[in-house]
Amino acid sequence: MRLDSAKELLEAVTKKQRAIAFRRYKKEVPHRSLDEGWYAGRYPVKAAKIFLFLLGELESNAEYKGLDVDRLRIVHAASHRGMKTQRIISRAYGRASPYHNTLIHVELVGYEVAD
Repeated sequence: MRLDSAKELLEAVTKKQRAIAFRRYKKEVPHRSLDEGWYAGRYPVKAAKIFLFLLGELESNAEYKGLDVDRLRIVHAASHRGMKTQRIISRAYGRASPYHNTLIHVELVGYEVAD
C-alpha cells in the first residue's frame, strides 16, 4: 500500500468512518459495511493512532535518506515479540499475583517505486 493511502485509511479509522476487516478472529465481531466485501470489522482507534505515528517516522526516515515520499510504498510490515515486564496485582488477604505485560516491536519497510 502506498504511504499516503495508508495514512488516509488510518485517519478514517480514528474518525470511525471506515472499519478494518477482521478476517481471522471474527467469531463475535459485529457486522460493518466494508469496501472489501467482508462482513466483520471494528474500529481499532488506539492502534490506528500508534500506526499513524509509525508511518510519520517512516516518512521522515525516507526523507532523511533522500527518497521521494510521494512514490513510497510499504512493502513489509511485521510485529515481533519483545521483552516481558513483570508487575504485581494486589489480591485479597495480603497476597499478590504476578502480571506480565508483553511488549512488541513493529517493523515497517518502505520502498520507492517507479510510476
